Amino acid sequence: MSRRAVVIGAGLAGMLAAAVLWSAGADEVIVLDRDELPDGPEHRKGLPQGRHAHLLMAGGLDAMEELLPGAGLRERLLAAGAHEIPLSSGVLALTPEGWLRRWRREGPAMVTCSRALVDWVVRTTVREQVPVEVRRAAVVGLTGSAGRVRGVRIAAPGGDTDLEADLVVDASGRGTRVTGWLDGLGLTGVRERAVDSGLVNASRVYRVPDGAERFPLTVVQANPYVSRPARSAMVMPIEGGRWLVSCGGSRGGEPPADPAGFLRYTLELPDPIVGRLISGAEPLSDVHLSRSTSNVRRYLERMPRWPEGFVVLGDALATFNPAYGHGMSVAAFGARVLGRELGRAGGFGAPGLARRVVRGAARAADAAWSMAVSQDVLYPDVRGGTPPGVGDRVMTAYTRRLTRAATGSHAAASVMWDVSSLRTPPTRMFRPSAMLAALAGSPLPPSTEPPLTPGEREVLRGLDRTGV
Repeated sequence: MSRRAVVIGAGLAGMLAAAVLWSAGADEVIVLDRDELPDGPEHRKGLPQGRHAHLLMAGGLDAMEELLPGAGLRERLLAAGAHEIPLSSGVLALTPEGWLRRWRREGPAMVTCSRALVDWVVRTTVREQVPVEVRRAAVVGLTGSAGRVRGVRIAAPGGDTDLEADLVVDASGRGTRVTGWLDGLGLTGVRERAVDSGLVNASRVYRVPDGAERFPLTVVQANPYVSRPARSAMVMPIEGGRWLVSCGGSRGGEPPADPAGFLRYTLELPDPIVGRLISGAEPLSDVHLSRSTSNVRRYLERMPRWPEGFVVLGDALATFNPAYGHGMSVAAFGARVLGRELGRAGGFGAPGLARRVVRGAARAADAAWSMAVSQDVLYPDVRGGTPPGVGDRVMTAYTRRLTRAATGSHAAASVMWDVSSLRTPPTRMFRPSAMLAALAGSPLPPSTEPPLTPGEREVLRGLDRTGV
């Protein structure tokens, strides 16, 4: 008997899930998306954060390559114009505790490019490897019962139609309607939590000036410890000889949409380096704003009953403030959980399979959720946050101490790189070597200026039109 899998959403989580389902023995994989998918790396409506900076961390890329074996995904991204940035030497970062030094030693790297390029490369790679069918369709509900999902209901001009499936995966993203769909099956009481700092993202694309092609990724991080709104900015190299410049501000510190205000915002940060860089660069786009940035967690794994044949992955399960750069990686982790559980079960119909996948995907999202929420709750006027308890304050104090040490200690910086790259869990911060590095602190004095090479300083001076 043929086995059909239906995936809702043709984004990153959905296409990776489609690849997993085919490799696990599905005879037919159908991906449904309400958008008309572009033929190239172009922005689409279904990705509200698509115009803003996205970081593909090493842990996430590792998971994607595991899901697409032999495809050379990293090489494909780089061939399409993406950049590989070593965290140890390729980043200028002003943290709340000071500038991080740069080290000429190996460490994890991240890939930077537009979000549209990541989605396009993954989508084309999956479709080359897997005979997946992608249809434009709007899913309006699930069919079946509280015990088992049998398929999806699709909106159609002449009346809704049903599409049967042995397994349905909701990878429809931040705009999922999973709570309503479950209500329609008689499964109520989904617990949700939203932590909303009111973050507004503003992004603009620039042409990389001649001579600045190798200038490091530059970021001025927000400071959650000063009882003021978050304000940050990043200059990130992307494909096509361009810089993607993204600013982020929480409630009360939102960046403006006009070009003059955008530049002024970057210059008023604790260090004006982002504004100095872009003041001499040619803009290639308008300023694009987005307000869809809250952290949202749907605790589906805690439901007393869960239907067979239905799985939820990616942003449909947990959505993060995009400032932390973990969403794409967590989507890949969830798809990896799906693959592992299907392999253990030996088939789509194994009892309890769907519940195990949802629980595993939730665990895979927990670390990123904790890192994002623990920061966002510290900003003024946050909605949905709870005041930090004693344990939270102890954790914050330790994290600050470790970050302060990382400004001049390679050992401490290595811990931060490992955790932020999502190659190791946050428990890495509490290994004896990490705690010793935090206790010892930085052997070097704090740097009051960005750690630029002489050549980079010359580039910055040549671009600066601000007189700062």
